[in-house]
Amino acid sequence: METIVADITNLKKAFGSNHVLKGIDLKIERGENLVVLGKSGSGKSVLIKCLVGLIEPDEGKVILFGKNVFELNDEDLNALRKKVGFLFQSAALYDSMSVRENLEFPLRGLKLKQKELDERVASTLKSVGLEDAIDQMPCGLSGGMRKRVGLARTLMLNPEIILYDEPTTGLDPTTSKEISRLILDVQKKYSAASIIITHDVECARITANRMMIIKDGTAYCEGTFEELETSKDEWVRSFFK
Repeated sequence: METIVADITNLKKAFGSNHVLKGIDLKIERGENLVVLGKSGSGKSVLIKCLVGLIEPDEGKVILFGKNVFELNDEDLNALRKKVGFLFQSAALYDSMSVRENLEFPLRGLKLKQKELDERVASTLKSVGLEDAIDQMPCGLSGGMRKRVGLARTLMLNPEIILYDEPTTGLDPTTSKEISRLILDVQKKYSAASIIITHDVECARITANRMMIIKDGTAYCEGTFEELETSKDEWVRSFFK
């Protein structure tokens, strides 16, 4: 089995005169958690949007599961995206649907029997510790619970790579740690690769196998949490204070 699930080479993207990405090289291995740090506006979110073809780069290559993302037609690109889970900052739940209906939504069109669908929903909710919330509406959930439901919905299609965009933003420290530990649990249970965009150093400490810090549109440095936390580079250490 191929161990590299994503291979990004010389990725460049500008919006007018603002050169956000200036040549990013990055490989993601199956089953690893990569945390990406960087100041606001450094291009972290642009990077993951390029990865799934939501933004087209000006230069560079994005190989996802062995396929060049920007050479695929719409049908093949949509099929590829089904292997990718995306947890948005807001969890992006459908407020008019119950938790059960939110989880069922990604599976529409698969023609599953109701019993199989019920079992998958129940099992996935249990994996995020929310089996008792199955018939609640999103408006009745706390921020942390909404994040958990958003992650559960992402897991319904058994993604091979999960993109977390600021997964702990807006949460209190205790809930943030719970979500961070849940990311770790998901990694162990589903063996999915993950890219975690965060400003939360504690989230990075808990979840990261490897870290990358973006500066001036480039991958300024990479390493483990411990390596970067004790770096001789004062700018790098500033993220950990």
